[in-house]
Amino acid sequence: MRSMTASQSPTVTEVARRAREAAAQLAPLPRAARDAALTAVAEALADPANVAAVVEANAEDVRAARDGGTAESVVDRLLLTPERMAAIAADVRDVIALPDPVGEVVRGATLPNGLELRQVRVPLGVVGIVYEARPNVTADAAALCLKSGNAVLLRGSSSAHASNRALVAVIRRAVEAAGLPADAVQLVPGTSRESVTELMRARGLVDVLIPRGGAALISMVVEQSTVPVIETGTGNCHVYVDEHADLDTAVDILLNSKAQRPSVCNAAETVLVHQAVAEDFLPRALKALRAAGVTVHGDAAWQRADPEVRPATAEDWATEYLSYDIAAAVVPSLDAAVAHIREWSSGHTEAIVTRDTAAARRFTALVDAAAVLVNASTRFTDGGQFGFGAEIGISTQKLHARGPMGLPELTSTKYVVTGDGHIRD
Repeated sequence: MRSMTASQSPTVTEVARRAREAAAQLAPLPRAARDAALTAVAEALADPANVAAVVEANAEDVRAARDGGTAESVVDRLLLTPERMAAIAADVRDVIALPDPVGEVVRGATLPNGLELRQVRVPLGVVGIVYEARPNVTADAAALCLKSGNAVLLRGSSSAHASNRALVAVIRRAVEAAGLPADAVQLVPGTSRESVTELMRARGLVDVLIPRGGAALISMVVEQSTVPVIETGTGNCHVYVDEHADLDTAVDILLNSKAQRPSVCNAAETVLVHQAVAEDFLPRALKALRAAGVTVHGDAAWQRADPEVRPATAEDWATEYLSYDIAAAVVPSLDAAVAHIREWSSGHTEAIVTRDTAAARRFTALVDAAAVLVNASTRFTDGGQFGFGAEIGISTQKLHARGPMGLPELTSTKYVVTGDGHIRD
């Protein structure tokens, strides 16, 4: 590694090497040591002096965002206040209380030849996370990776760089004061596209890369990274109202799925309605959606029900709006709903509303998604709501992890085989 003068910034490769050394030190540590470090982090994030420093740095990002014409909804996700800092510190404390996955025996047996075989959970090693906008992700990701024994390289968006730099400085001081290597938590240097590219090419130094953000960011990382990627995908989620649905329940579930918090990946983006109940359901749904401020982009049936419905196009079926917009169609059957979902779904969350057990079983069997819900809002696809605690994201891929990625999903496994002088014939 080349030496650096005080004026030089480290390269991505250099911080990755330091992270790898830190990961080797973290891996054998007991839970008590990791929890002590997280306790120190939580206390540091709640310390008034640190809160003031982070909020001041965040104000720099917020001013730049507003000067650049950023929408206020995006600015709000960027904003840190003393109250939000208190919530971030509380989230770290919640992580401390979660069960420790490291060292868990997944399976084990004594083989016929007397060898003792155990498959145990171990940290992934060095986890790189590329994410957008919200600086609270910085603390959440650092806490989850420390709890699971991983070193983490954080590459947030340039719009939150000052905030992330301040947060990471607080976290690193706390981690080091607790006796763990400060390099277990590092901010990837640079704000240009080149720094992301270098991180994506750090195969052999970074064990896994996790992108969190919009479709463009995720696609770029998945398509260009030589480091293995866990894809936390976009959420083009559907609610299907079956011919056997209770329509009052269906309206409630649709409204909650779409409008309770439309800017998140588990919000519904399309509603499909069986033609047998469309005449009764559409007026109710349109009234509720209009009252919630939702704009409907619908097919011919929805347009006939309300002239204010905008015509839906293929782009609407494919869009993750993340706004008060929803695509809508009437379908002739459950199988037609499934076919639509198979064509347009991002594989995140799909829901059916029905009182018919057979219909629910067929839907859950045919729909291919990380989560399939029956008579429940899509908004429940969340690590906290599932009882797993905090999550790093919702994985929409099928290898290693799928669905909410909590602590166990931030581990791999290894086999520990113990013999007594055994040799193979």
